[in-house]
Amino acid sequence: MTGTPLREVCKVIRSKNAGPFIFTFDIMFRDAETFAAVKAAGHLDRAAVARAYGISPNEVLSFEWHGFANAAKFSIRREVASGGVGDSDVYGAQQHAPLLDLRAL
Repeated sequence: MTGTPLREVCKVIRSKNAGPFIFTFDIMFRDAETFAAVKAAGHLDRAAVARAYGISPNEVLSFEWHGFANAAKFSIRREVASGGVGDSDVYGAQQHAPLLDLRAL
């Protein structure tokens, strides 16, 4: 990867459950200028998220930019239901790690 990684331009990168079958992710940027720069750069999008998680872009359930919060948000399906046999993260709080090194700028 070349360029600035997401972890260097964000104040928060987190994941959590959005019900038992979906993970949702919040990417919150330091300020409005950084938000605008990352959005304009075009490196963070549905396709980048899909590559990071080894899924098809069609499997990214939503991907939205929220200027009022200087944030991006997306959701994907869980492979195993929260608390189900084989689930290793009941709360979905450890699923954001693949985002940390994504190219932002």
